[in-house]
Amino acid sequence: MPKIFEYLGILIFFYSNEHEPIHVHAKKGEFESKAEFFIVDGIISEIKIKNIKGPKPLKGKDLKDFEIFLENYADKIVEKWISYFVYHKDVKFEKITKRLK
Repeated sequence: MPKIFEYLGILIFFYSNEHEPIHVHAKKGEFESKAEFFIVDGIISEIKIKNIKGPKPLKGKDLKDFEIFLENYADKIVEKWISYFVYHKDVKFEKITKRLK
């Protein structure tokens, strides 16, 4: 399970057996959601946050923080996904402690 970011206590990661579409999981405590990235002509055209089977989804402030994080770091997330799953490279973990706007 490569951990790629932590933002305000939300852990953002991939499971090591992931599949397309490109997506990332976000977990805080017992809550977990995922965000799927839709790419057209090399550009992220849409990001959809979805619930996953099992854990309760992120909600309230944590969900909003995840959305803001995605707006700011979508390109880096996709780069890390490609590095890890396509090129089989290790990805660097980054902790962001400053609130994004």
